[in-house]
Amino acid sequence: MTMASTAATGACLEALAELITVVARLRDPETGCPWDLEQTHASLVPYVLEEAHEVADAIRHGDDADLAEELGDLLLQVVLQARIAQEAGRFDLEAIATGISAKLIRRHPHVFGEKREALANRGSHGDAAAVKTSWEAIKAQEHADRTPHGASPLSARLAGKVRGQPALAGAMTISKKAAAAGFEWEDMAGVWAKVHEELDELKEAVASGDRVHAQEELGDVLFTLVNVARWCGIDPETGLAGTNRRFLDRFSRVEAALGGELQGRSINELEELWQRAKAAIRSEATEAAEATGGG
Repeated sequence: MTMASTAATGACLEALAELITVVARLRDPETGCPWDLEQTHASLVPYVLEEAHEVADAIRHGDDADLAEELGDLLLQVVLQARIAQEAGRFDLEAIATGISAKLIRRHPHVFGEKREALANRGSHGDAAAVKTSWEAIKAQEHADRTPHGASPLSARLAGKVRGQPALAGAMTISKKAAAAGFEWEDMAGVWAKVHEELDELKEAVASGDRVHAQEELGDVLFTLVNVARWCGIDPETGLAGTNRRFLDRFSRVEAALGGELQGRSINELEELWQRAKAAIRSEATEAAEATGGG
């Protein structure tokens, strides 16, 4: 390790120590913040998810300043959760860091263990496919060691893996793992047939007026569309996030054209303004692309 990297590590540890001290003061029973003192592991779940999504959004936008800030917010959630557990004498930030370090070392034998020489023979980056295969095999063995006797190893692993994921991401995880295990259509035609089947069932459920049944069928449609995304090699979360941004961009232009007053407007008028907004955005994107290409 060079002197520069050693200094950088020291500065990083100092900054982390300061954050730990700040959180400890916020949770001080006598002088801390009333809101922070009320928080529990469970009450902080929405904030953990929110911060994780905001990190992902900052990455998609490519804004370094925004990403650094959002990663800080997410780090705060980790430190705060660790502090709450520490106060109850269960575990602390040291245990968290030690645990993840041990896991990384265990799952990277090509870097830390007996496979280092094999990696060196392949070059500085090694064989990424072989590394991924090894990683998955080690994970599978770890989960098998923790799975109760008689339980289905795959379903047990998936249940644990997706419990903390948003539903869309969880559906993709389940879809990939089930397909890898052989639970898969023969071709894309089978996937599309399933989409149409689930859509018909959703229509019937909606027509019946049974909201519980309709919600179940809607879930089936969304899960099948996730399978379409998997077959096409596209990310449904990124796709939906892009749609959200495009919708808000178009919607803001419709609002601007109407001075913020949408009430009382006909659907035809709104649709015409919507199409104008789409065309304007497309034209602006084309002009920007041409300008970039010309530069």
